[in-house]
Amino acid sequence: MQKILDAILAGDFQALGSLDVPESYQGITVHKDEAEMFAGLDSRDKDPRTSLHLDDIPTPELGPGEALVAVMASAINYNTVWTSIFEPVSTFSFLERYGKTSPLAKRHDLPYHVVGSDLAGVVLRTGTGVHAWKPGDQVVAHCLSVELEHPDGHNDTMLDPEQRIWGFETNFGGLAQLALVKANQLMPKPDHLSWEEAASPGLVNSTAYRQLVSRNGAGMKQGDTVLIWGASGGLGSYATQFALNGGATPVCVVSSPEKAEICRKMGAELIIDRTAEGYKFWKNEHEQDPREWKRFGGKIRELTGGEDPDIVFEHPGRETFGASVYVAKKGGTIVTCASTSGFMHQYDNRYLWMNLKRIVGSHFANYREAWEANRLIAKGKIHPTLSRVYPLAETGHAALDVHRNAHQGKVGVLTLAPEEGMGVTNPEKRAQYEDAINRFRGI
Repeated sequence: MQKILDAILAGDFQALGSLDVPESYQGITVHKDEAEMFAGLDSRDKDPRTSLHLDDIPTPELGPGEALVAVMASAINYNTVWTSIFEPVSTFSFLERYGKTSPLAKRHDLPYHVVGSDLAGVVLRTGTGVHAWKPGDQVVAHCLSVELEHPDGHNDTMLDPEQRIWGFETNFGGLAQLALVKANQLMPKPDHLSWEEAASPGLVNSTAYRQLVSRNGAGMKQGDTVLIWGASGGLGSYATQFALNGGATPVCVVSSPEKAEICRKMGAELIIDRTAEGYKFWKNEHEQDPREWKRFGGKIRELTGGEDPDIVFEHPGRETFGASVYVAKKGGTIVTCASTSGFMHQYDNRYLWMNLKRIVGSHFANYREAWEANRLIAKGKIHPTLSRVYPLAETGHAALDVHRNAHQGKVGVLTLAPEEGMGVTNPEKRAQYEDAINRFRGI
């Protein structure tokens, strides 16, 4: 592994194709025999530091259409938190089902799961049938793994019955020194970014693009008012940028003055601190309070000059969904991609059907959408929102930050990269966007 790292740090990317691939590598795992370790505990009391392990992993066999990547940096997503606390189900159920689909997929059904759905790194090897990528290419990964053997996937790969989120529903993910990906997951690394900066946008940037911008999601247009929950977080910070860059007006919902300031640094002006306002959308465990929905809607109108949101960018789920349906404008769209506060949503359907609103489900992104989102990063239109970076051995601490919402933007992880700030190969472009990069890097 050291020879591979030395070649990358020296910029000798062409030499990688002639170096031996290590028989094993270090990666972050959960263990199948520990899947019940948190049984009986409340979600908030489950600690990823006890379930995530740094293990030596045998290097998997490289199959047709695949690539083996030396991972320089990765990042934490909420799916890593779900994996680490075995919620809503153990991810080993995903790996078991995948393993039954083909002899090659059987590689993924193991007593350990190498996690992580982001990476920035360098291609080491490609399997048969791969022609667009070669050893030495600097890449980031789109985290959709899809078989494309079913007609449903050829209009939108997210509709393929055999689509999976790499590193969550497949093995050999990006929180490791090496990663196994399909070649159609690869995209060019933005050359003005460091390894950890390039690794951090992948999943959340693409998810926000499909959810908000793509015609498969809300189809945001110029002039729209967009309500964004968790606007300073890993997902919301990209939605805020897309709204600002796309001629829309974001209304940013946050939970502290510090997070409000993050949104202002991004350029947003309309901000609601829901903690300071004291919104309590639920009277108790079973009953919501429509008066609070109305009060929340009144605050939005106060900020917007009387306009209701054309689009509500939803991902908290149970806690906020009733309010989201209520405040969306007549004919508006509530677009949802997650349920971090609970999966069982409740809302008053009268406000949906009588006002011709739409609820749109959005899940990650297809390759085209991910490519466009990455292209905007490469063009300096969208910037990584990276608040803190951990070494690989402290991935459990990084996941705990995300689990307890003690972070802003994304939390990065250095895998092979020995320190932050490495990997920039276009210093001229870097200098052009340095101020913006540093401003968003502080988020």
